[in-house]
Amino acid sequence: MKAMLLTEYKNMQVTDVEEPEVGADDVLVQVEACGICGSDIHGYDGSTGRRIPPLVMGHEAAGVVVQVGENVTDLEVGARVTFDSMVSCGKCQFCREGHGNLCDNRMVLGVSCGDYRRHGAFAERISVPRRIVYRLPDSLPFEHAALVEAVSVAVHAAEVTPIRLGDTAVVVGAGMIGLLAVQAVRAAGATQVIAVDLNDKRLETAGSLGADVLLRADQFDVPEKVRELTGGRGADVALEVVGATPTVKTAIESVRKGGAVTLVGNVSPTIELPLQSVVTREIRLQGTCGCNGEYPQCIDLMNRGVINVEPLITAKISLADGPKWFERLYAGDAEQMKVLVCPRVE
Repeated sequence: MKAMLLTEYKNMQVTDVEEPEVGADDVLVQVEACGICGSDIHGYDGSTGRRIPPLVMGHEAAGVVVQVGENVTDLEVGARVTFDSMVSCGKCQFCREGHGNLCDNRMVLGVSCGDYRRHGAFAERISVPRRIVYRLPDSLPFEHAALVEAVSVAVHAAEVTPIRLGDTAVVVGAGMIGLLAVQAVRAAGATQVIAVDLNDKRLETAGSLGADVLLRADQFDVPEKVRELTGGRGADVALEVVGATPTVKTAIESVRKGGAVTLVGNVSPTIELPLQSVVTREIRLQGTCGCNGEYPQCIDLMNRGVINVEPLITAKISLADGPKWFERLYAGDAEQMKVLVCPRVE
């Protein structure tokens, strides 16, 4: 079959690869759409250490079941599906306690980090375990369903954040996940959502997706403005969706005493922390990793229009055009949000 292969760093080639093996508990999916994630772009040059060539990347996908393993009896050929990006073992203590996203033996589709190599979905077909596969309603387009994985990150972040009906929430960073987080925190009960970014276009999109207040971080003292908008109190919760010292500080200083900050972004492996502010104001810091079983609710939220991904899709490309798009995105293209690789498009 055809696949887009990272043959060496900064070199993608569309080439013939072996058909994936379909185990007894697996499902073979014909890929209809697969999103290019920021982590794929970061892995393109080897900087993350998690995309060691040769590798078929891609973990945000949806498609049609074309074959099932002998033990799979509850999913038929022709079913429209999406699948989780993480393959948990189902056996370790974390899995047994319902925290599959923290699995000791987890593997991520489209990742090769030295410990394992798991080819992804920038290909015509992919084989995945049945247990991470989810049915799609006919009304949800494949192009939208390919973003369920990204939506699940935002929904899980909102899920672990102690949001109550009527809260004010600040979302620092209006990139892909930030824009989904704006919608997720509103769905979770926040009635005032404040979006913070440095890019006017992204902030404009945040406004169209439900943010009540848009703040350019280089034009406002964001924490001061948030206090002004909340009667001097500060926001109840903040989601930091960048992962750098300045944005983490902004999130922490924007919440009230006893508030909560959920850390979603991880661009920087280490940051400086305003420790006194956290300790003396009893701020709760919560990390969040991927998702943990939220796919069904994400599919439902998207299908009902509570979370809208259409404005985030900026290009739909063929597999053949993938390599040049990787070059373009790696070079930096601020106009592109989510580019979808559609293997069946010529």
